[in-house]
Amino acid sequence: MPKQAMHARLAESKGRLGSSLYAAILCLLVLAASGGIGLALKSPWLFPSLGPTVMLFFESPQLKSARPANALIGHLVGLAAGAACLYGFGLQHQAATPVGGLSLTHVAAGALSVALTTLVLTWTNKPHPPAGATTLIISLGILSTPAELLSMLGAIIFITVLGWGLNLLLGTKPATGK
Repeated sequence: MPKQAMHARLAESKGRLGSSLYAAILCLLVLAASGGIGLALKSPWLFPSLGPTVMLFFESPQLKSARPANALIGHLVGLAAGAACLYGFGLQHQAATPVGGLSLTHVAAGALSVALTTLVLTWTNKPHPPAGATTLIISLGILSTPAELLSMLGAIIFITVLGWGLNLLLGTKPATGK
């Protein structure tokens, strides 16, 4: 008989508390590891869209949007759309919206970047809603330099590999099928 996944064992023995502890502890570990790398490199390896991504990995691993491929593709599309809108609207040298305030150009760049991300992810059947936050982080100028974008990419790859590595190690498998 196959060994039961840790997530399932905790859910069976402790109910919702067991599932909650599984998700919370693994979110803590993965985000702390990413943040630790960021501290060591003095780079932004911890940013808002990573939170919902790891929550999907550990709270709802059976969802299509929690698949590793969806996370990687979703955030890559979000990065590209955000950068295209940031640079396309000429906002790369302006203060980020939390510092300089929201302008009509920021609104246009932000709205268009999320629309483009949604278009591509829906069209390719690779949903990953946290990618909408990634694209806004960039198109609103919060993280915008090439070095910051590379750090974001590194963190996205890291949390996806570590998150799904932990899930697989603990017996949780990603959703399959189309």
